[in-house]
Amino acid sequence: MRSKIFQVLSLALFCAPNALGALIQKQGLVLPSSAAGHREVVKSIFNDSYEAYRKFAFGHDDLSPLSQSFSDGRNGWGASIVDAMSTMNFFDEALNFSQNINFTQSQTPDTVSIFESTIRYVGGLLSAYELSGKKHAILVEKAKELADRLSLGWSQGNVVPFGYVDFSANSPTIATSNIAEAGSLTLEWSRLSIYTGNDTYRKLTEDSVRLMASNPAPLPSLPAQGIDPSSGDPVGGYVTWGGGSDSYFEYLIKYARLTNTNDNTFTNTWLTAVDSSIKTLLKASDFDDNRQIRFVGSHLACFYAGNWLMGGKLTNNATIVNIALTLNDACWNTYAGDATGIGPEGFAFISSEGNFTGGSAPTADDLAFYAKHGYYITSSDYILRPEVLESNFYAWRATGNTEYLDRAASAVSSFQRFLQTPTGYAGINDVNNVNTTKIDDIESFWFAEVLKYLYLTFDDPNHISLDGFVFNTEAHPFIAPPAKSSYGTGIITTSSLQPFVVQSGALPAVSPDSHLSKLL
Repeated sequence: MRSKIFQVLSLALFCAPNALGALIQKQGLVLPSSAAGHREVVKSIFNDSYEAYRKFAFGHDDLSPLSQSFSDGRNGWGASIVDAMSTMNFFDEALNFSQNINFTQSQTPDTVSIFESTIRYVGGLLSAYELSGKKHAILVEKAKELADRLSLGWSQGNVVPFGYVDFSANSPTIATSNIAEAGSLTLEWSRLSIYTGNDTYRKLTEDSVRLMASNPAPLPSLPAQGIDPSSGDPVGGYVTWGGGSDSYFEYLIKYARLTNTNDNTFTNTWLTAVDSSIKTLLKASDFDDNRQIRFVGSHLACFYAGNWLMGGKLTNNATIVNIALTLNDACWNTYAGDATGIGPEGFAFISSEGNFTGGSAPTADDLAFYAKHGYYITSSDYILRPEVLESNFYAWRATGNTEYLDRAASAVSSFQRFLQTPTGYAGINDVNNVNTTKIDDIESFWFAEVLKYLYLTFDDPNHISLDGFVFNTEAHPFIAPPAKSSYGTGIITTSSLQPFVVQSGALPAVSPDSHLSKLL
């Protein structure tokens, strides 16, 4: 029988006070005995992949596993090394490499993405600094070296940064951007301010988010995806939780939790965005320029289940938590329904309100697939993305339901069967074809996100607890200060939002058993 889990009716976010408190993780989680074996398999996948990278691509950004070569899509600074630092057991080697990177100039002719460089390099370096006991100040120095160059994105007197910087010309690329690129910098740059004593980094990125949150929006707190940094004005009217918008929403609640700010702007904006989404978009996914719903979803957007679980727990809102678990089921359904057991890049739905996707109408084969599975595939590739497994990790830690461990184990088995090559692991072109061809690229998030989330799913739940750490969008954990026991009543409307305030406090010291640098 086909699933209808994405066809949820609109509803308001009203719920009575409950006993969730400010804790995200279910207390007293106990792993079954089978978890240790699955954890070792994930460790083996990481080691096989990284050893292949070391042999054929060390110092470059990505391994090309099929051709046993490499590519440099992240300016040639060794993205896979820096991005994997908070996961790997090659920490000393990575530290030695990282301290010699010249971040003042791109190693390729490309311009430099402020967003991608922040989440992978700045985030990776600062997380590794924390997780290794704050013993290697060079990691902060290198993060600062890069951020100082990235700050050229604000050099035109603009509040919202331009998306790209030309290091050779010392100037930003003047072009429109999107809210994800401009609004997903606060975690990393605020942490850099703490360790450098220079509050400018925090202020630049925080002010950008404040401006976007205050802009007029097509739906309450759901801004248009496009943004013009020159003016700070929105561009177009396309609304989505998918790529190009995703981590703007993700960072609203995460920044509030990581900083313990007394400013309710970030949590209130997140809560209103969730409220608007449930009332207007939950039956589907996106809202286009013509105010027409697009019945689409994506692997990228599936992060929202974990993000809503986190925020729902923190704000004592059982409605958000329950819907998040339903969204998580829906995203997992795209794994369970495909021939390989791995989810596609893009998918779509049909409901009583239509089947508009912004593209071609579903074919007869699409309709047959939908009748069986409750979705149909619009983009069949899998490029080693983490989001479904990320949310599955949050669901396990938040509920203790071992079904989520079974799902993670199923994904690991599918990875071994369909992604493995003689030289590490590779993406695939068609998740619904057991004889699919593979993609000759391993982006750094395979190391930073996919394998970290899988490993932690099967690891001691007190190791990198969701109550002690906040993950950036590249899965780099930052140490969070203690949270207070309650985050409000859980009664949420767009006109009456409860405060999200925690007690201020110094960052706790890192104990040796929490070092992710020794995770694998």
